[in-house]
Amino acid sequence: MIHASHLTKKYRKKVAVDDVSFKIETGKVTGFLGPNGAGKSTTMRLMLGLDSGNGTTTFDGKHLGDYSRPSKVVGILLEAKAFHPTRTARNHLRVLAAAGGIPDSRVDEVLDIVGLKDVAKKRPGKFSLGMSQRLGIAAAILGKPKYLMLDEPANGLDPEGIAWLRQFIKDYASHDNAVFVSSHLLSEMSQMADNLVVIGKGKLIAATDMDSLLSASAHAGVFMRVIGQSKLERILRQKAVTFERSDDGLLINGLKTDELGTLAYEASLPVLELAAKDASLEQAFLELTANSEEYRTHGEEKK
Repeated sequence: MIHASHLTKKYRKKVAVDDVSFKIETGKVTGFLGPNGAGKSTTMRLMLGLDSGNGTTTFDGKHLGDYSRPSKVVGILLEAKAFHPTRTARNHLRVLAAAGGIPDSRVDEVLDIVGLKDVAKKRPGKFSLGMSQRLGIAAAILGKPKYLMLDEPANGLDPEGIAWLRQFIKDYASHDNAVFVSSHLLSEMSQMADNLVVIGKGKLIAATDMDSLLSASAHAGVFMRVIGQSKLERILRQKAVTFERSDDGLLINGLKTDELGTLAYEASLPVLELAAKDASLEQAFLELTANSEEYRTHGEEKK
């Protein structure tokens, strides 16, 4: 696994990353979330030794600099335009392959994987942002690394590209690899991430699995429909259980499905529907980061 420990970065009086620690497991996709300015990119740079600061990061128990071929340990995408604009896409990857001791044959393999085979001889200086992202991903996977670290890889991708990226990331992790990916597309993250690391204003807010994060949200609850809803509402009020009316039933917080089923049975209330309802990732994220936004509009400050 990757183990980031006590990562800290200060810019004069501002603390950009504040004593952040977490682990990234193989076989899983770990999403990296936080509001704008939270310190996500800086954290990734600290992990890779690309920025000075405090703390350590180990890859399978060793520092990245201790490996003779780091590109075969971790592949990175931090900047979509990290290439020479007048060198062809294929030659850009050939240079990287030569530096990493990777055979030329791998270059055409990764171009095909990311869908750039037909433009391999073109200069990427005129590539769209989406095509540049694909070229960056091709560079990241050149050495068949065990770990991938991708910073906002979906930027500039069209819907087809986003769907491809989602499946690619899930498939890559499934082969006993690990992918650490940041994104503002919460709907996409909810479909591909197994674990989540959430930071705000440089501080760690959560490091947990997706199911635990969603079920712990105040927006999670149980949806229930019964014959005799008014009676159920009276019982819930007597027990100081919070609920709200929703879709001809009640969304109830603080009780589990088996507890509500027992309650309905004891009150002789026929149950028509009883189902646990997790919060959405967007709801859970906004709840967690409510006091961590670096930038707010005037209207948001009043909320």
